[in-house]
Amino acid sequence: MNKGDEPERTFAALPPARGRGFASSWWGRAWLKALEDTALDGQQLKRGRRLAREGRVGAVSVRPGRLTAVVQDHDATACRSDVLLQELSEEEWDRFLDMASERSGHIAALLDREMPPHLVEDAAAAGLHLLPGIGDLEPECGCGAWDHCPHSGALCYQVARLLDQDPFVLLLLRGRDERRLLDELQVRSAARAVRVPGAEAAEDRAVGPAPRGVRADEAYAARDILPPLPSPPPLPLPLPTEPGLPPSLDTGTTLAAGVDASGLEYLAADSAVRAYAMLAEAMAVGHERQPPAAGLTPEQDAVRLTADGRPDPRLTARLAAAAGRTPAGLDIAVRAWRYGGTAALEVCDEEWRPGPAELARARAQLAAAWEDGEGPRLRGTDNRWTVIGSGAQLRYGRDGRWWPFVKEHGRWTPAGPAEDDPAAALAGTPAGS
Repeated sequence: MNKGDEPERTFAALPPARGRGFASSWWGRAWLKALEDTALDGQQLKRGRRLAREGRVGAVSVRPGRLTAVVQDHDATACRSDVLLQELSEEEWDRFLDMASERSGHIAALLDREMPPHLVEDAAAAGLHLLPGIGDLEPECGCGAWDHCPHSGALCYQVARLLDQDPFVLLLLRGRDERRLLDELQVRSAARAVRVPGAEAAEDRAVGPAPRGVRADEAYAARDILPPLPSPPPLPLPLPTEPGLPPSLDTGTTLAAGVDASGLEYLAADSAVRAYAMLAEAMAVGHERQPPAAGLTPEQDAVRLTADGRPDPRLTARLAAAAGRTPAGLDIAVRAWRYGGTAALEVCDEEWRPGPAELARARAQLAAAWEDGEGPRLRGTDNRWTVIGSGAQLRYGRDGRWWPFVKEHGRWTPAGPAEDDPAAALAGTPAGS
């Protein structure tokens, strides 16, 4: 802790990073995407990337809302650079802690120094954005630049390496240090597990027998003596704290022939989660200006159901058949879905030949992605560029983004989300390490 009792961590200067990507984790690459989408001058960022690659970023101080480091230029002058990121408010942290404590997998992943996609997705459904977006990384540098300069760029590239090792760096930036965060999660998880013996029975006794119904004509006749209805709730309506619980079919009643109770419960639970996510999207600011989402084919929806719900082996086999895939093929499709939904699934399944303009644009992006002499040797076939001598591949999507793949057990398998920069996409593969 610093003298103001504000949590702070200081990381020693990292060694040079020649010949490797700055981020291999998906959250580290998301951090760099926020930087690269925000900066107005790509050449400045390119200089910053070179400074970071050469190990010219000193010790990095991380505290709520601010990163600080001294960056040394090639002429040996040193410059203090800061990067600011908005902290979460107390109310936002309260929502995050409630959400994270509901699923033990979130806590376990954080303890393993992982940032699971479902944690970020669940946080987004609760209206919280953990990862920075365009314009969120605000530079302050002693060189006087108002945009991201080489110094703030070098600091951000170096922090991407720190985030790879420990996602708690991001959470500290958002306002909570590791110890406090874990303590608060433990308290909330323990509170959820507590059940007072006999409480449910006592509640049932207090409620008593269910009241009888009221005839419609009697209610209508009493309309003038009944109190007025309460006013409607103010708009916008508050988002429920969590999806509704689907009904259980374990009632002892014999089901009709052909009805699969576990499969029906699985679909009901999925419907509740999807309805909650759709409601959260509908209540988001600017939702009315967004184009409607494209519908899924039955085969795509079978992949989504498997990816979102993690069904038992029997249901997985049925979903594989519905998707028209082998079990191994469904595993690959599920991995693609988790990286990018239908777009990732289409890139995984489809091989296509870019036209002259698309091919020229793809080749220009590949040429600009690496410093001279640092790029991998690539062999191109249609929309796929395979790294020679390495089990890694880049696939060019119809939307102009790059998708990383690696060869596992003789099959090309998705290895990460899409990137606008082919070097960033390849960073998390054997060819980028």
